[in-house]
Formats: sequence, C-alpha cells, structure tokens
Amino acid sequence: MDKATFPEWVYGMDCAVTVVDSDCRIIFMNERSRQTFAARGGGDLIGHNILDYHNERSCGIIRRLLAEGGSNAYTISKEEKRKMIYQTVWHHPDGTTGGLVELSMVIPEEMPHYVRS
Repeated sequence: MDKATFPEWVYGMDCAVTVVDSDCRIIFMNERSRQTFAARGGGDLIGHNILDYHNERSCGIIRRLLAEGGSNAYTISKEEKRKMIYQTVWHHPDGTTGGLVELSMVIPEEMPHYVRS
C-alpha cells in the first residue's frame, strides 16, 4: 500500500500501527511501529511475513483471527514499559478479509477503569 492509502494522522500517532494483508505480509508500519521493530529491521520489514517472527502459539492466534474474524487484546511488560496490544481483522469494502491491524500503545501501570451507562 502506498502512503495515499492511509490518512496522514496515522503516521504520527503515539502508538505503533502495523498492518498486514490476508497472507500475513506486512503492508504498512507507521513511524512508531518502525521504531518499535527497529532491531528487527524497522521499515524494511514491509513485505515480510509476520508468521516468521512469531512462535507457534501466536501464529495460531493470527491464523484464527484471519479465518474467523474478531480481535485479540492483551497487555505486556517490555523494557520497563507496560503496553496494550490490540489486534483486529480489517475488511475490504466488499466485506472480504483484508488482513490484520495491530495497535501497540504504552499504558500506565495503574490505569483507571470507569463503568458508564
């Protein structure tokens, strides 16, 4: 995908946005994503298959999401930072599965939770 495919604001978001197609090939990484994965190649990862960088359990989750839809969300601690990871399927305008989007954002250790009606 070229730059025109994504709105300008997605490039400078303060969270990592990584997009893959239905064949698990990375098609987009915003600047934060490129920084996050710099040790593995950063922007040079575009075109690579994400399954090559995940363990079998994670590959199973990715395959399930692509086959069934839905989302996967969890938190991690890495380099003394707590992060929330949110992965969800994206669709083409005709409704077919296009691939996955992953958002990775730093969150505080203690985060308020509100119940709204």
